[in-house]
Amino acid sequence: MFCSKCGGLMLPSKDKKGAKCASCGYSEKGQSSLKISEKGRNSEDIAVVDNKQELDTLPKIKATCNKCHNDEAYYWHVQTRAADEPETRFSRCTKCGHTWRSYG
Repeated sequence: MFCSKCGGLMLPSKDKKGAKCASCGYSEKGQSSLKISEKGRNSEDIAVVDNKQELDTLPKIKATCNKCHNDEAYYWHVQTRAADEPETRFSRCTKCGHTWRSYG
């Protein structure tokens, strides 16, 4: 929905009984068809590899495990933050299975 005065984006008011222009501040009364929603990402949304067959297809790197001091790990990347930020690299020890993350 766009402002009839300046063409700016109309945002729903907090009381949900109208809308207000983000550019010029013009308000329109009435029932707004716009909805405010907040989406977040929680740790349950992050893909973690658990299947042994999936692990065998992943590339390996030289990385030291903090638990068993093995020097090889599988790795994969996941975009856990905003799109303009680097991916998170997950690593899993090839010996003990300990998983850790590194931020780009």
